[in-house]
Amino acid sequence: MLKIGVIGAGHLGKIHIKQIKEIPAYQLIGFFDTDEAVCQAVSAELQVKAFASMDELIKAVDVVDIVVPTIYHFDCATAAIKQSKHVFIEKPLAGTVAEAKSLVSLANEANIKAQVGHVERFNPAFLAVSDKCDQPMFIEAHRLAQFNPRGTDVSVVLDLMIHDLDIILSIVKSDVKRISASGVAIVSETPDIANARIEFDNGCVANLTASRISLKNMRKIRMFQKDAYISVDMLAHKTEVVKIKDVAADAPVDPFSMTIEVGKDKKKKQIYLEQPAIHANNAIRMELSTFADSIVNNQPTRVTIEDGAKALEVAYKVIEKINFLQTT
Repeated sequence: MLKIGVIGAGHLGKIHIKQIKEIPAYQLIGFFDTDEAVCQAVSAELQVKAFASMDELIKAVDVVDIVVPTIYHFDCATAAIKQSKHVFIEKPLAGTVAEAKSLVSLANEANIKAQVGHVERFNPAFLAVSDKCDQPMFIEAHRLAQFNPRGTDVSVVLDLMIHDLDIILSIVKSDVKRISASGVAIVSETPDIANARIEFDNGCVANLTASRISLKNMRKIRMFQKDAYISVDMLAHKTEVVKIKDVAADAPVDPFSMTIEVGKDKKKKQIYLEQPAIHANNAIRMELSTFADSIVNNQPTRVTIEDGAKALEVAYKVIEKINFLQTT
C-alpha cells in the first residue's frame, strides 16, 4: 500500500482527499494547507490528519498529490522530487514553460513516477473512442463555461483550453508547425474567450475555442479522419462514430445503412454509425488509481510529465500569439 499525502485542501484538494480514501492502493497519511482555518475544517470534516508543514508531510509519505494554485506547483513538486517522492501534479504542470522543463529534468534524474492531472484523458466518452482516433486530419474543439471567479487569475487558455490541447497532442502524432490565435479579456485581466488554430507537420489542423463567459456549458470535440467522423461530448458523456467502408457492387443492400456512389467509377461506399460502449467512471478517482498502478507495476504514467510540459508549452505559444495581436 502506497503512503500518500495531499498538498492543498481547497475545493479540488478536498475532492482528491475524498477519492484517495476510496482507492485501496493508497493509505492516506494526511494533508497540508497553508491556511490554518482550512486545515482545521477539512481535518474535522474528512477525519484526516493535517500536517504542520509541507516538509513534514513529504517525509511521511511515498507519494505526494499536489493540488495547490499553479504558481506553487514548481516549489511543491521540486521539494517532493528532491526527496525521491512520486508526484501527481494538477494541471497545468507549472506556472511557466521553464519551470515545467525543470520539473521534467528533476523527475527523470530522480527516477520517480510523475503524472499530470489532465483529467479529461479519463473522461468516459473520450476513453470510449480513443482507440479509434487514427490520424485525424481536422479537429474542432469547443470548451465553454459559465462565468466562475475561481480560475480567473490565469488566461482561459491555461484555465480551460489546455484540457483540449492535451487531448489533441495525445492523438496527433506529429509536431506542431504553426499556431495562430486571438482572444479577448471581458471581465478579468486576462483573456476570457480565445480561439486557436494549430497546424501540424503531418497536415492536421485543429481549431479550438475556449470561453468562460458563456451562457451554457459545452465540452465537445469533433474529429475528421480518413473514412470516419468522431464526435465526443465530454459533458454529456456521449459519442458518435460515423464510418465509411467500401462495398462490393453485388453486395446485398443493408436497409439500416446509407449507400452512396462516389467518383467517376461510381464506387459504392456504405455509411454506418457506431456507438461505442461508454463505461461510467469517476475520472479523478481513475487518474489517481492508474497513477498508483504505474508506481506499483513500474509502468509509464497515463499522462506523463513530458505530456504536461508539452501541453503547457503549446498553451503559452497560444497566449503569445494573443498578446502579440493585442499589442500591434
